[in-house]
Amino acid sequence: MEEKTRNWRLTVVVFVAAVTAPQSNDSAYFLLFSLASGDSSFILVIPLDFTTGAFILSRRIKVNGNLARSQQRCSSFCPPFAAAPKLRYFHLYMHESPDRVKKPTPDKERRQDPTNVLKKWGCTEIDISRIFERRPSLRKTDIHVLQSKLQILSELGIECSDLVKMIHCRPRLLNWKINIMLNERVEYLESLFGSRQVLAKALVRNPSLLTYDFHNKMKPAVAMYESLGLSREDLMFMLLSRPTLIPRTTFDEEKIECIRKTGVSKDSKMYKHVVSLLGISRIETIREKVVNLEKYGLPEDKVYGLIGRSPFWLTLSVDNVQRHMTFILATMKLPASVLLQSPFLLYLSLESVLRPRFRVACKIEDMGLSPEVKGPSLLRAVRMSEKRFISAFITCHPESVVEELMAEYRNAKCVGRLAESSKKVSNKGFPF
Repeated sequence: MEEKTRNWRLTVVVFVAAVTAPQSNDSAYFLLFSLASGDSSFILVIPLDFTTGAFILSRRIKVNGNLARSQQRCSSFCPPFAAAPKLRYFHLYMHESPDRVKKPTPDKERRQDPTNVLKKWGCTEIDISRIFERRPSLRKTDIHVLQSKLQILSELGIECSDLVKMIHCRPRLLNWKINIMLNERVEYLESLFGSRQVLAKALVRNPSLLTYDFHNKMKPAVAMYESLGLSREDLMFMLLSRPTLIPRTTFDEEKIECIRKTGVSKDSKMYKHVVSLLGISRIETIREKVVNLEKYGLPEDKVYGLIGRSPFWLTLSVDNVQRHMTFILATMKLPASVLLQSPFLLYLSLESVLRPRFRVACKIEDMGLSPEVKGPSLLRAVRMSEKRFISAFITCHPESVVEELMAEYRNAKCVGRLAESSKKVSNKGFPF
């Protein structure tokens, strides 16, 4: 017969086990060894005083195994310590054979896979791939935590398509502790937005509503806007249109004074836009943009009045406003005061609207055609849709003239921004 050989592995356990007998205060100390071979494991106990000794054999003892079993083994060889032995500093460390480590079955692995959890929640393969692409660590997330968070989102009316948008916007959404103060937060947000459906829409636009500091950030910001005269309906509208309104809001005496200078009343439809835009803007940015328009001859009170009538120009960069004002004053030969009656000139594209249409107007004047595009008609022309502009000022002429005017119009639109390749990009942080 072939003799089977075993590969024994000896591990020295770096601790001493002290056993105290209940009948006396005597203690005995033992040195423990661990032996492992194949599917068998053994514990070797050697007394340190060498007066008595015994070999204790225990098969298949698990890591951090049953102490009662080990105590029973000790008592069988150590009668003085048989009754309720007390173990001190006893920690059992065993080296399991790699072949003996229990591995989850393929079915169990699939059940524990976050992919399967997302599928059961209603996500498609495409949705799951987008979620994992945006947040790869979700592949290894705890399935129980994932299930609990998905359950919370389901109760809030969030669907799978919404989850993809939310993960794209906030990749760490499912890593946040969204269960903290959840009930109080949801009740407050429902009272703010009016219904669970509108709340779900707001959460899709800004998932951070679930994580903002509730007492120190969210409630004070809402209370601040309400103290300035905004109703809950106005505030709901602003939170939907500007999702990051809450964390970016700051008010001080200077900003309150800016609101007063605009001259807009609390009953005006523009009041909520004025307050929110000034609230999320840095005071340095407000000063810079006001001074920028003052350079073109507009007094300060007129500039603040422009904020009251058309506050959205505060969202434009200083460079953009400078380029528009230079073209309006130098090329179109219009006074700076035209901006007070027609602030839409700042919002139109300089490359695709203002310059091409002004070039066509100049061409019509040079050719002596009618109708001319001058004064008020020029301002109406730049506000028209492209289809209506072409119909009103180009295709209304004879065919030979139409081709020439269309060529002028297309050529003007094809010209890119002047010195765009040499533009210096300056990153000063968030524009507000």
